[in-house]
Amino acid sequence: MFQVQEKSGSHEAVVVGLFEGEISRFFSEIDRLIDGQLTALLKEGDISAKKKAVSKIHTLGKTDAKRYYFAGLGKQDAYTTEVLRQTLGKLFKSLKGTNISNVAVMLDSFVTDRMDALEAAHITAEAYCLASYELNTYKTNKKEERSVPSITVITERDQQEVQAALTVGCVHGRATNSARTLVNLPPNKLTAVELAAYAVKLAEKYDMDYKILDKEEMEELGMGALLAVNQGSTNPPKMIALLYKGKEEWTDVIGLVGKGITYDTGGYSLKPRESMVGMKGDMGGAATVLGAMEVIGELRPEQNVVAVIPSTDNMISGDAFKPDDIITSMSGKTIEVLNTDAEGRLALADGITYAKKLGANYLIDVATLTGGVIVALGNHTTGAMTNNESFYEQVLEAAMETDEPIWRLPIFDRDKERVRNSKFADLNNSPGRDGHAIMAGVFLGEFAEDTPWVHLDIAGTSDTKSEHNLGPAGGTGVMVRTLATLLERFGE
Repeated sequence: MFQVQEKSGSHEAVVVGLFEGEISRFFSEIDRLIDGQLTALLKEGDISAKKKAVSKIHTLGKTDAKRYYFAGLGKQDAYTTEVLRQTLGKLFKSLKGTNISNVAVMLDSFVTDRMDALEAAHITAEAYCLASYELNTYKTNKKEERSVPSITVITERDQQEVQAALTVGCVHGRATNSARTLVNLPPNKLTAVELAAYAVKLAEKYDMDYKILDKEEMEELGMGALLAVNQGSTNPPKMIALLYKGKEEWTDVIGLVGKGITYDTGGYSLKPRESMVGMKGDMGGAATVLGAMEVIGELRPEQNVVAVIPSTDNMISGDAFKPDDIITSMSGKTIEVLNTDAEGRLALADGITYAKKLGANYLIDVATLTGGVIVALGNHTTGAMTNNESFYEQVLEAAMETDEPIWRLPIFDRDKERVRNSKFADLNNSPGRDGHAIMAGVFLGEFAEDTPWVHLDIAGTSDTKSEHNLGPAGGTGVMVRTLATLLERFGE
């Protein structure tokens, strides 16, 4: 998909970065070849260097390239990885469906004191893969998938290193797209059984060990929290585990626990009609975890990882669990059910305990857990909570590097007291609407206990209602790149 060259040849299109108030040597060389027309076009506003602007000119045979695309990057002192990713995403989306089959990217035109060539290469490949993603639909008159041009990267930097950075960036982008596809699948096409089958294929492709527990095995292990959520369903539950061994010894294991609720009606605490639409994406945490496992399967970092996905749907029947039920989790802790729509934390409770049983020394849970996090942080920021400062800092650093913002919510003793406030059980699963996102995280912390743990609530960020520079409306695959980056860098 990507090839690296030192010099440009004949291309249908060439992409060049352009900063406000600066004339680069790349711009000057093209300007010379077309008799100073670029300078005139820049003055007249037909070419713009403003942030995220994309400008196109035809050369009318005056150069080896038929056309040039100028990627506006804004002022150089405000240049960021997010500016580059968004701008290139917008540009690559504009190339889809055109008759252009090959594009050259002048990589060095994007390199500054603020961004080196390898970082720019990684983002170029990542943006290309993300922006090229299209929704899989079930329309009978579905249009053919739009063609995507091949990319040649032109650079004077070390070509092997640039090629490696391009490969990693593309792996991150493709794995994010895999997570997007899972989130977008309708619930009749993705049950817990199908999700488990997907995980098995992934494990077999990358030679990972795996365990898929069925209902009887869960009963033997006492996974009463996940089983309670499944009681109303005709589809069997699955506890999914993938084990990647990147070191000789099974130590320093990072446990990724993803919420795999394939559809959530709310159970007897029934959601309103409007709120139920879109609940096919309630397995977004599972999709993120599987996307991250795809990355490590491709890149093979020296890190031990166990991925655990408790999966079921949350339905209503005569057998469904109900408010006032008392259930016993795998950890042995009892839970008073006050809200059957707070089912994700019940499934995750057993998932976290199982991850610890499989050897996890660190835990990250990822879940579309609460509407409360959307009220608190909106649709662009993932909520986070932790019991360990140093571990959280590593997650935060990875999130900042990938431009997937997270914001930490607090845990105070009074919050723990609210979750432990039950006359009949050790815990209650829903102390009230106030501080709802925090209550959900605190509940999960009761099962993480002393194991270093970070909770990521992606309820607002796992899905988007509108098309954007890096993809269509629908699943976003949020936090795949963050988790992958953490796993690649952990312990360095």
